[in-house]
Amino acid sequence: MITGCMGSPRYGTDKTAMEQLTDDLGQSVSLTGDGPKNKGVKYSARPGLVLPSTAAKETLVEPQQSIASTANPAWIESPEETRARLVKEADENSDNPNYRSPLASDKVEGGRQTTEAQSKAYREARALQKGTYSDRRFISDPPTEYRQVADPTKLDDLGEPELKKAKKKKKEAAIAGTGKQWWNLLQ
Repeated sequence: MITGCMGSPRYGTDKTAMEQLTDDLGQSVSLTGDGPKNKGVKYSARPGLVLPSTAAKETLVEPQQSIASTANPAWIESPEETRARLVKEADENSDNPNYRSPLASDKVEGGRQTTEAQSKAYREARALQKGTYSDRRFISDPPTEYRQVADPTKLDDLGEPELKKAKKKKKEAAIAGTGKQWWNLLQ
């Protein structure tokens, strides 16, 4: 029993708390420190690359050509290239009375949208921002069935005005201090 009291807890190590404390203090004062932890590890050289045989080299599939180039028909034009192409197209069709250039559309005058187009775009953006559109445009939108109201007249009900609520609260506060009860007002 005495040896149980004399010993100190081991905290999951093979040393008592006092032995661990002295070791820690000794290591903090030590100038050399511990040796490397991977002292006994032996590293082997990286193996060489596995190359196909000379007969198999002839049957290997050619690497795919890069599709990220301007030769690709799906390559996106830069704004400068688009402008140059449209100007060239307009110059080529200058004698054609039926040709309508995309640069001279009704919605754009001098590189800017008309007022009607701007206001329409603004209204659409506000509807998107408020979420007042009727269809489901984003994955985070709830299904349209969940947006239907059971009684549409409830949408027009504005409720009790704030002024009336404030007067009612003042009246109730005045009554609360006098000791009168609300049911006394009904008599």
